[in-house]
Amino acid sequence: MTIKGKPTSLDIAHLAGVSQPTVSRALRGHPSVSRDTRERILAIARELNYKVDKNASNLRCQQSGTLALLFFEEPADDAINPFFLSMLGAITRACALRGYDLLISFQQLSSDWHADYEDSHKADGLLLLGYGDYLQARDRLQQLVEQGTRFVRWGAALPGQPGVSIGSDNFQGGRAMAEHLLAQGRRRIAFLGDASARYPEFQERHRGLAAALTEAGLPTGPALQVDAVTSEQSGFEAARTLLARGTPFDAIFAGSDLIAIGAMKALHEHGLRVPDDVAVAGFDDIPLAAFVTPGLSTVQQDTRQAGALLVDTLIAQIEGAPVESRTIPGRLVLRGSTGALSPAQPRASR
Repeated sequence: MTIKGKPTSLDIAHLAGVSQPTVSRALRGHPSVSRDTRERILAIARELNYKVDKNASNLRCQQSGTLALLFFEEPADDAINPFFLSMLGAITRACALRGYDLLISFQQLSSDWHADYEDSHKADGLLLLGYGDYLQARDRLQQLVEQGTRFVRWGAALPGQPGVSIGSDNFQGGRAMAEHLLAQGRRRIAFLGDASARYPEFQERHRGLAAALTEAGLPTGPALQVDAVTSEQSGFEAARTLLARGTPFDAIFAGSDLIAIGAMKALHEHGLRVPDDVAVAGFDDIPLAAFVTPGLSTVQQDTRQAGALLVDTLIAQIEGAPVESRTIPGRLVLRGSTGALSPAQPRASR
């Protein structure tokens, strides 16, 4: 093998057919690298007479004054959830106030992000927005904990979870929206969203809805729930599935605004009026919610407070202070999609 100039870990990575962080882990004997891969990397390093730059290694051990914000693609359409984009300004502002730079990276859920960022030393800590299926992500989050990586994620605070999270009170938000719909005379409220442990935020929103319905003596069975993930297309398809069942319903509470907006389109194509025939509500209060017709009633998550808490909690962790998960309340934002009907416009039975 011939390399011009002093060999680097990038040269080894190229020759070994692996990433540079994998080379770094192999040279340190990290257990996440398989034995065959480690031996191949070490053989190439010996042949190149590669020497670890101890000065550079020492520099990497110092704090960088940078936080890394990792966005994760949504499984439905390989896009970033617009709710997370609305949180970006608050996070950027909070970093500036605390004297930190912010490194923003878009990650695919299938990539080796949990190991790469532990070794790259690009930042002092990680902010995680979105993680897809929680049951699949949990092992990677646990690996971050075991590696000593400092991170805070936006999401539900769960018993026994790896690491620290900041999130909305999803149960309270779901219950508050259900109580609003009940006050509008709605009695058969469907939920669109995956309400399993795979998506704990949706699960808690559905649980809040179910609690209010149970207290009112109203049905909450599986016929009034359809799985969906956060995208307009998923909401559209879920609403069509609900309509095809023929189960009567007079309101839809969607696990996110994007699901609700897709559901409104399906209802319109089916000849149903919102809110006259079916009231529709969402969760998040993304900017688009105020501009659809009718405007979408939703549960607002306080992105300004969330961004500041995420940054402050991560910096406290970096500085060695004790930190814990936090939950912040949501706020109802009521618009035309759940408006009360006038006596002259009786609601259709569905």
